[in-house]
Amino acid sequence: MRQWTTKDFPIGFYHLHPDFSIDFQMNRFYNWTNDETMLEEMRNASSTILSYNDLIKSFVELGEISLRKKETLKAAYYFRGAEFYLPESDPNKQELRKQFITLVRDFYGITKNQHYMIPYENGFLSAYRISPERPKGTIVIFGGFDSYVEELFMMTMVFRDAGYDVICFDGPGQGSALEDYKIPMSHKWERPVKSILDYFELDDVTLIGVSLGGYLSLRAAAYEKRVKRVIAYDVLMDFYDVLTNQLEPDFREIFNDLIAQEKAKEINEVLKKLMGKSLMLEWGIMQGMHITGSNSPYDFFQCIIAYNTESFSHFITQDVLLLAGQNDHYVPIKQFTNQISALTKVHSLTARMFTSEESADTHCQIGNLGLATEVILNWINQVS
Repeated sequence: MRQWTTKDFPIGFYHLHPDFSIDFQMNRFYNWTNDETMLEEMRNASSTILSYNDLIKSFVELGEISLRKKETLKAAYYFRGAEFYLPESDPNKQELRKQFITLVRDFYGITKNQHYMIPYENGFLSAYRISPERPKGTIVIFGGFDSYVEELFMMTMVFRDAGYDVICFDGPGQGSALEDYKIPMSHKWERPVKSILDYFELDDVTLIGVSLGGYLSLRAAAYEKRVKRVIAYDVLMDFYDVLTNQLEPDFREIFNDLIAQEKAKEINEVLKKLMGKSLMLEWGIMQGMHITGSNSPYDFFQCIIAYNTESFSHFITQDVLLLAGQNDHYVPIKQFTNQISALTKVHSLTARMFTSEESADTHCQIGNLGLATEVILNWINQVS
């Protein structure tokens, strides 16, 4: 059986497309494959990708070509890339999602015995348990705003081969829980974590939340003390601030006032206009409405105000590791230092800022996932 290490991740963030949001996602999907042919193929396709529809068409074609060549993992991530940009209403979205999951499970040899469906509310949470023969501890890991847990399999394998029992799962508003059982996301992340820990009868775990999981993991740790170590990968203290940071600075204050005054009609009208001018904003708001079960952009923004760690950071008493990218284009850098200041009752606090010199300064260290994984493993070893 292949042994996975942090060296199996590539190093480098590449300029693949002039639109940075597309460029970032292309680098993201490449980072989970470490297949250099993917770089050249995406670079060659970029000149024809002028819209999300162009990208979807191109990625489906590249996925089908990869599949014919039996390049399973690369095909999986091309299909994931196409699915990523498809709206919920498109019937092809679910087909591409299922293809991605099947291919990535096949590539990593994940068996049915390693997959669990855990009862939760009116449906189930999908979880995988991947363990070595004699584990030295348990890691529980999950994603955030737009990930499927299957996307984290390479990192899961590295953790397993470093000696850890690993449980990865999709919570409410994620993956199978959202797409198959229509369970929307909740800011009260201690609830799905409790269900996972109860089901597997765990009482001493390291909890890792990726991307928006940086908020979710800290929320769970504040109220679920079977979590002994918690990692925000990366820090995300205030989700509302993250999203409004994507608006023009001159408009941000006006927008905040409209939200405070609960001007739903005005908010929906202005966001509709802005979404027509920005593909990234349109995708983000539509995705946000989908995962939270919101009926309008206004409802979504009101919903995410609750995703703020300030009200419970002083309840966190465990060992904490905070990660951040120096040039994260989503999360303002002030959230890193603000989160450090807010954790006044923790057992220990380690904070790690990644830089461009390390090819790790982006959101969730896309460009050097291996370094981020190494930092995580070293920290767990030190505090356990």
